[in-house]
Formats: sequence, structure tokens, C-alpha cells
Amino acid sequence: MAALLGDMLGCGWCDADLVLEKKLGCSIASLVRDRGEPAFRDEEAAVLAELLGSFAGVLSTGGGAVLRDRNREAIRGLGRPVVWLTAPADVVRRRLAADPTTAERRPALTASAGGVPPAHGDPLAEVAAALEQREPLYRECADFRVDTSVATPAAVAAQVVAWLGTEWATRSGSVLPTESQGNARREGGIPGAAS
Repeated sequence: MAALLGDMLGCGWCDADLVLEKKLGCSIASLVRDRGEPAFRDEEAAVLAELLGSFAGVLSTGGGAVLRDRNREAIRGLGRPVVWLTAPADVVRRRLAADPTTAERRPALTASAGGVPPAHGDPLAEVAAALEQREPLYRECADFRVDTSVATPAAVAAQVVAWLGTEWATRSGSVLPTESQGNARREGGIPGAAS
């Protein structure tokens, strides 16, 4: 979705999870397994802060980026449009199951009380709980919400572009994002689930 939207806006795109994996040389699932979820969230916050300060295109974040207060403050603090792509848990589960990289790249979506992912956590079984926990946080950050459950990626991207050109432009007094001004960010959902 980020790539499609970046192309439509002519401003480029970036996936924060891919940047994190490249920086660390391992998958997020490996990082969580080897160092724990708190270490992953620390690394995620550092990458997010770096990208928010330096990247001017469409930024796709991991679905759990909103779990930390400082991440939400950073996302909202720039005054750039934040788009929340939504889908019901069953749709997200189906998308995760269809993604052949889910098992090797994605950690469990919820953590035990100690902050450590459950042993052999099943990311598919945890979708509803993760969405329920994160929904108020997504709502806190989002300027615009798009239901992706039945729309094609192209239709979703077109909705975002239309919103940016009308409601967002009116509200913010700005024009569509370009390489040098502003960006649109995806917040919410499960990483890659709306792609």
C-alpha cells in the first residue's frame, strides 16, 4: 500500500519494519526471540524517530509502533497527515495466513505479562486481541481512517489521495505531499496486513 500511495503522490515511500530489519541484519521475529519485545520496541522507536525526522514520503509503520507514548507523540507532533488502514480481525488473519513470510518475519502480536512473547505464539490467533488493544491508540493518532476490508489497494490509495487533496488540504492549508514537503503515514493494522 505504501509503495502504491507513494507512486501516486510522486513522493516515494518507506517501510519502517524493512528499514529496521536491514539495519539489524535479522527479521523482527528473530530480534524478539533473541532479545525480547522490549529490545525490539526500543529499536523500532529509534528507527521511527529517525525516519520521521528525515524521510519526506509515505511512511509505513509497524502496527505496534503506536504502543509507546513517545512514538504516538512523535507521529502526531509533526503535523503531517496520518492515515489508519483498518480491516476486521478475520480479514487481517486471512491476509497474514496468505503471506508466506508471516511465520519467519512476524513475532507474536501480544506479549505475556513479563513483556516476553508467548512461547510459540501464533500470530494468527492473536489478531483480535492485538487490534482491540491498539484501536484506541490508532484512533488517537489518525487523521483519516480507511476500511481496507473489501476495497482494492488501488481504490484505498485513491481514497487517501482524494482525502489529502480535499479535506486535509483544507484543514491544514497545505497541498499534497511531495518529496520536499510533508508525508502521509500509515498507522495501524498489523504490519503488511493491508498490503
